[in-house]
Parts: sequence; C-alpha cells; structure tokens
Amino acid sequence: MEHVDIDAYVPAQMAVRVEKAGIVKGNRDFFSTFTLAMMAGVFIALGAVFFTYVIHDSTLSAGLTKLIGGFVFSLGLILVIITGAELFTGNNLIVMAVVSRKITLGQLLNNWGIVFTGNFVGSLIVVFLILLTGMWTAGNASVGVTALAIADAKVNLTFWQALSKGILCNILVCLAVYLCFSGRSVTDKILAILFPITAFVALGFEHSVANMYFIPAGLLLKNSPEVLAAAQDMLGGVPDLSNLTMYGFLVDNLLPVTLGNIIGGTIFVGLAHWFLFLRPAAVEPIRKLMTDGPPIVNPITSVSDAVEIMKQHGTGSVLVGEPGSATGIVSEADIVRKVVALDREPAGVRVDQIMTSPLVSVDIKTPAYEIYRTMAEHHIRHLLITDGGDQVGFISVKDLIAKPAF
Repeated sequence: MEHVDIDAYVPAQMAVRVEKAGIVKGNRDFFSTFTLAMMAGVFIALGAVFFTYVIHDSTLSAGLTKLIGGFVFSLGLILVIITGAELFTGNNLIVMAVVSRKITLGQLLNNWGIVFTGNFVGSLIVVFLILLTGMWTAGNASVGVTALAIADAKVNLTFWQALSKGILCNILVCLAVYLCFSGRSVTDKILAILFPITAFVALGFEHSVANMYFIPAGLLLKNSPEVLAAAQDMLGGVPDLSNLTMYGFLVDNLLPVTLGNIIGGTIFVGLAHWFLFLRPAAVEPIRKLMTDGPPIVNPITSVSDAVEIMKQHGTGSVLVGEPGSATGIVSEADIVRKVVALDREPAGVRVDQIMTSPLVSVDIKTPAYEIYRTMAEHHIRHLLITDGGDQVGFISVKDLIAKPAF
C-alpha cells in the first residue's frame, strides 16, 4: 500500500518549497502573471468589501469588531493562495530565489512591477462593480460612511506611521503565505492564513493592495451627496476630507505602505528564512557527509557482473544508469529476494529487471533529521542528493552514523 504522508513539511522543507515557487514566478510569462495578479487584486478587494460590510453596524467593542473584521478579511488571501493568484505582498518572498541565484534581480523586479500593476487593476474593477451595486447606500448609507472613514484614516497617517504599519503588516502576511508551504491540504492552508491575517487587520496595519481598494472607494464616496449627508448625521458635522485626494492616496499612503511592505516581507521573512535554511553554510553539513555513492553500472549489466563489481568496491549495492543520471539501485537484498530466492540464474538476469526505481531523493538543503525520517519511511539505506534537480551525490545510513554533523 502506498504511503501517504499527512505530516506538515518541516521548516527546512518549507524554505526549499518557497524558493522553488519563486523560481516558477520569476519565469512566468507576462500575460499569465498579469492575469493572476488581477485575480489577486479582485480577491483582496472582495475581502475588503466583506470586512467593511461586516463591521459597519457593529455594536460590539472595538477590539471584538476588529477581530471579526480581520477574520472575514482573511477571505481575500485564502482565495489568492488556493487559486494560485499573484499577490504583490506575498511575492516579496521571491527574494529567497534571488539570493540563492536561482533567478535574477531583474526577474524579481519585473514580477513585482507586473503584479503590483495587475493587483491595482483588479482592485479598481471591484471598486466600480461595488459602486454599481449600490451597496454603499445600505443601512441608510452607513456602509458608505464606514468605507469613507476607513479611507480618510489611511490618508491621514504620517509617513513613519504608514511605513511602520506597512512593515508589520507584511511580516504577518508573508508569514501566512510562508506557513502555507508547510501544509499538504487546502484545510492546512486555510488554517495557516487565518490567524496572521486576522492579527494584521485587527491591529490596524497597512496593506498596499488592500489600500488599492479602500482608498479609491473613499475617493468616489467623497463625491456622494447621500454618503456625505449620512456622515454628517452620524458624526454630528461635516467630516474633514481635505487629505482624501489622489495625492494623499498615492504619496501619503501607498508609497510608504508599499515600501514598508517590501521591507517587512523581504527582510524580516524572506531573507531571514533564507539565512536560516538556504545559505551555503546552512547546507554545508550535507555536502561533507555525502559521497559519490555506490559504483554505477549499465542497465543491461547482468546480476552476476554486478555482484563482482560490488566485491571489487567493497559495497553492498550498485547504481543503475549513467553517471549523473542514475535511475535505480540494486542491493544485496534485491539480489537475494528477486534472484536467489526465485532460483533464477544471475548471469541471465539484468540489473534493470530487479532494481529499485525510482530513486528516493532529497534536496541538498534537507537537514539530517529529515533524511533519517525519509529513510525510515521508505525502508531504505541510501538516498540520492539533488541540488536544483541535478544529482550531486548520495548519503547512506552508514555516512550519517559514522560522521554525525547535526
């Protein structure tokens, strides 16, 4: 029966998976990237709409209202992650692939530029669709008043407030995305998203893509007589909206928030985890432990010849294939079970007929404790080591016991 692993990926594996995702994103074509980015903008905006509607008439305390609002806002990132859409803030993690030299800085900046623009377009689409629905007039226009107040508060932040809130926001957002790489199921990923996203919204941090919906919505509502009249009734006077302008949006909010998001996502999450798990020094122990592996033989080599080669090299197995591209392995146990026990003639049996294939492999960045676990799960004593998909060596139980490095 095939083994199905339900355990979460360990931190070192998560880092490798994030890096691989960065390679894919960095090499994706323009139209696919832009379409996925528009989708992400739509999804985050829908989460913002959901948030606004839920909190607009809340009679709970401020803390509980923000808690519930953050919970429902999580819808946006859930849709992004599950559908594979491209979100600018989450894509700050692509920096891990850049510092590993798997993609270039130019590819990173190209992705960010396309995705940022696509997110903006997607957000604006939702702004105009919501305008057409008339939803902002619900509850005697209290929904519109809430949306207006949210936008006005955002453009009245100082530069340093917006920057620091942007940093803190994307630490949590990128951690939510990062945690998703530990999960194996949709449920795992949803649970990984809920708490970090609820936290950033409840704490009032600033998300550049969410603000691409919130503030343009406020700019439109600023010119709505119905919403302004409702705001005057609810607030007891005409609100001061002098800073709610295009300049206030782009310069006073979006610029510092975007810079903060980049700092929070790239430095505090992306580069921090690269340093911990992917930098050359972090994988050096495996390089020291691994060997070239058993001798390699041609697939049509007879079992009797393979036995002679094992004797010559003093090993209990041989690899099958070509140097650098082994496809299987034959051990003494394979020969006993598949040849001797069945009373077959070793000279008449080829190694490719009894080899174990495909080879179980791990990335060179995998820590030793995970290598032990992989060997135990597959009941094997040798593991193929790969680096960027290339076969670079082998590691055995004997290597781990003789030269423990962890």
